[in-house]
Amino acid sequence: MFVHFVAVAGTGMGALAGLFKEMGHRVTGSDVAFYPPMGPALEAWGIELKQGFSPENLEPRPDLVVIGNVCRPNNPEARAAIDGGLPYASMAHALAQHVLEGRAPLVVGGTHGKTTTSAMCAHVLSEAGLTPGFLIGGIPANFGVSFRIPGARRLPTAGTRKNPRRTPVVVEGDEYDTAFFEKTPKFWHYRPEVGIITSIEHDHIDIYPNAAAYDAAFSGFVERIAPEGLLVASAHSAQVVKIAQTSRAPVSFYALASDEAAAPPHFCGAPVFGTSAFDLYVGGSLAGRVNMAVPGEHNMRNALAALAACCQGYGVDLKLAMSALESFRGVKRRQELLYNIDGVRVFDDFAHHPTAVRETLAALKPSGGRLWAVFEPRSATACRSLHQAEYAESFGSAAEVLFAPLGRSDIPESERLDLQALAKELEARSIHARACTSVEQIVELIAAEARPGDHVALLSNGAFGGIYGKLEAALRAKLAAAQPSVD
Repeated sequence: MFVHFVAVAGTGMGALAGLFKEMGHRVTGSDVAFYPPMGPALEAWGIELKQGFSPENLEPRPDLVVIGNVCRPNNPEARAAIDGGLPYASMAHALAQHVLEGRAPLVVGGTHGKTTTSAMCAHVLSEAGLTPGFLIGGIPANFGVSFRIPGARRLPTAGTRKNPRRTPVVVEGDEYDTAFFEKTPKFWHYRPEVGIITSIEHDHIDIYPNAAAYDAAFSGFVERIAPEGLLVASAHSAQVVKIAQTSRAPVSFYALASDEAAAPPHFCGAPVFGTSAFDLYVGGSLAGRVNMAVPGEHNMRNALAALAACCQGYGVDLKLAMSALESFRGVKRRQELLYNIDGVRVFDDFAHHPTAVRETLAALKPSGGRLWAVFEPRSATACRSLHQAEYAESFGSAAEVLFAPLGRSDIPESERLDLQALAKELEARSIHARACTSVEQIVELIAAEARPGDHVALLSNGAFGGIYGKLEAALRAKLAAAQPSVD
């Protein structure tokens, strides 16, 4: 089959294009630009790239045109495909019809944690010999790629609930809408055999104007899990529990022992103080200790969700799953250590919602030095004042906070996140905070003031104005200047 992707350079679209290519299809794609990392990745995967949007990109005639949700109704290429009678689909429909059909999808949804939880599930299923396929909105370190076609599966040696004969495919389920020609949540189309909900907190205000509309997307996701399936749900969230209780499928709740659980958790983790380990209890009985390589209580919750989904949903042996999680090495752009220069450790993380910011900073706080939180408000929700008060609570683990300018200029002034007011609020809480005018100013401040033992957390869901390379260069220049000269 010949498949053409319109707006191929997005994270999800690019990964799906790579997946189609790996399945043996001819794949082409168009976009306005092909910046790293996706542009070079698409080339490496052998996808034919076309610059700009034009009806000419549809020659020769594709068998299927996949149209990204960044495209507007007046996109000339998408318009030509639709008006010209070419077979077309959204990313969600293309994935559902050509990859998930006839297989056993494990779909991970939630406001936070879905990328890491998806990666954990793929790793556990792979270690168990089930050779899962996966499509994840990040790059799991254990795989080095964000997609994989399903392989021939071996049955697990033991199971706690059932032994499905269909091959599992792990999908990070996005609640964002599919395309301009169908305004429904992407994860409604995946028909999970096993579904996970990690959290529900109002997000994507450009799509969901209020919390009720956002919650309805997750209610629709739960409705689409068949009665013979399984829903794995966080008992840590009262809203998740409320929606999970409408499920026709059995529900397995999970939580940490320290959480104020809204439902009794079947999978419960008791954190071991001062470590990344937790003791696992299943049905009230001690199953053993899981020593995590990734830090933070939020990652312990992600691990509990993965254990429940893989063991109850796909029959993976519990001890094997626990062992597999100990070798899980995380996901790029999720608490990823970029470099350590003269004792200043710089991390990259995708966090932008207040809860994700809070959990990430708590996990990255050093035992000795200071924690710098460097935040770029970039999404439609983060740039608005919707979570002004919540952000003031989110930076509590940081000693130094630097705010980059808002990443969107099209938001009315009355609706914008007030960074100056936020900085003043943090100062009142004894946290040194500054609203900066540019990435360059941020780099200069960190290079001048950061000390050995400090951690720097760069928080953005975008390219952050190239801060990663700029900061590295500045820190290395500072180190070089401090070295004694040799005559």
